[in-house]
Amino acid sequence: MSVLNIVLGSILILFSVLVIIVILLQEGNQKNVGVVTGGADTFLSKNKARSANAFLSRWTKVIAVGFVVLVIIINAVAFFAK
Repeated sequence: MSVLNIVLGSILILFSVLVIIVILLQEGNQKNVGVVTGGADTFLSKNKARSANAFLSRWTKVIAVGFVVLVIIINAVAFFAK
């Protein structure tokens, strides 16, 4: 294993954990029920909850795109290293 494979693998693990954490922090589709907290509206006002959910949604998309790009890069490196 080369140093490049180890670095890219470590970054891929980091992206995987970040995607899981950001998805779990998002509010559920049911009204007044959060995925992790169970009741996000009791702690945050509706406007704050919406902005927090929008923030998490935006970061989910960014991290997911980064994850996909990183997987493509790792596969390209593995293909051309033969």
